[in-house]
Amino acid sequence: MTSRQKKQPLYDQLVDILTEKIDQEFRPGDLLPSERVLSERYGLSRTTVRLALSELERLGLVVRQHGRGTFVADRSTQATNLMQSYSFTEHMRSLGRVPETTILEFSEIDADKNLAEHMGVRLGDRLFKLKRLRSADATPMMAELTYLPLRKFMTLKRALLESMPLYEIIENVYHEKIRVAEEEFFASVARSSDAHLLDISEGAPVLDLVRTTYNTSNEIIEYTLSVARADQFKYKVYHQRVP
Repeated sequence: MTSRQKKQPLYDQLVDILTEKIDQEFRPGDLLPSERVLSERYGLSRTTVRLALSELERLGLVVRQHGRGTFVADRSTQATNLMQSYSFTEHMRSLGRVPETTILEFSEIDADKNLAEHMGVRLGDRLFKLKRLRSADATPMMAELTYLPLRKFMTLKRALLESMPLYEIIENVYHEKIRVAEEEFFASVARSSDAHLLDISEGAPVLDLVRTTYNTSNEIIEYTLSVARADQFKYKVYHQRVP
């Protein structure tokens, strides 16, 4: 063991070892040895191994799935570029993946102060609240909480939401032409409820997104808060020099 290794915490040394193996021996989707096997192989406590795996997950090198194990993350360009399309369903299909949307909640609520400010409506105005889990190829990808002004979509029913993508409903059923969708995003960590939905560990890296969609009359017709798995999404931004 080198002098540098002696100074490193044991879990950090294991992180280095496993990182090298991930780069040289494993392929995306491969199952890593279990905590017990790693503990016995390297003579480390289960706690130390767990810390190392948590650090690898934080770095985006592995994906930990409850009850299944720890898998090598796919860091290739196959990660979904969230800037390519505002429609999750359309974008997944364009990548040859099978999108699936599970509706977890569909209800009517009164706009509170926060929602009224973000959606340009009055306090107490009626809104539809839609909570969905977005998956691709049976892998949970994103948890979304969407608010729609009820006055724009008076006849909207759960059955319709289950039969068509939301943006198709907005444009083709209710004839609301989308002009622009603004989106903000920032790095965060998974809260307990989101981690359970996305099949990741609590505290794993995620992207929090806020999307505001406007129609051609500059009215807000959708306000969505999303939590996306950091190992499944990327942002790619192009900068072009203007002559």
